[in-house]
Amino acid sequence: MSPGATRNSGKVRPDAASALADLVADNQTLAVGGFGLCGIPEALIAALRDSGTKGLTVISNNAGVDGFGLGQLLATRQIRKMISSYVGENKEFERQFLAGELELEFNPQGTLAERLRAGGAGIPAFFTATGYGTVVAEGKETREFDGKHYVMETALVADVSLVKAWKADRAGNLVFRKTARNFNPACAMAGKVCVAEVEELVEIGDIDPDQVHLPGIYVDRIVVNASPEKRIEQRTVREGGK
Repeated sequence: MSPGATRNSGKVRPDAASALADLVADNQTLAVGGFGLCGIPEALIAALRDSGTKGLTVISNNAGVDGFGLGQLLATRQIRKMISSYVGENKEFERQFLAGELELEFNPQGTLAERLRAGGAGIPAFFTATGYGTVVAEGKETREFDGKHYVMETALVADVSLVKAWKADRAGNLVFRKTARNFNPACAMAGKVCVAEVEELVEIGDIDPDQVHLPGIYVDRIVVNASPEKRIEQRTVREGGK
């Protein structure tokens, strides 16, 4: 094994529970990758549920579905606030929000992605035309540039990021598979500490540098979950023979 492999071998953890044991705590802010149920860190979410941490603020495009993904954390009342874009698939989310039991910070989807990207890049805020003149802009600074109106949005930074990738080497370099990439790279970069759940772990040098989607500098811990459930949110098929 090369010196580099030895130096980076400490990133790999035996399971999701041990990866989170000394990281997560009550009242933290977490960024969680995924789009619907596609590309979510299933094992890490389950371990977070089992940890019993509460009062969490979770940044994620949506909140899973009832009983799966982040929906598990809603069922156990561990989430205090969601910073999201779309939450329409989760009845428990709807119930808690309408009852005043759950805080919600809604974002246009592109704005959410850019807020995470800005957080990872060390950019404190940016101006966007999206949402100007709507409830999205309420309470926010607005400014005019070249005759157009813009809303100032602040960056998002998380205490811990939980992301899902297809493959990693022991240095933490990640490769995502197709649409499962979605919000994962942005979430990873926006976290002060990032834990990546992967299906395959290879040695350093086995991934062509040109194929790396996220450099290992952003990844602090790795957990292998070789057989995730990958539940489908809504299965649609055409009638047979047509």
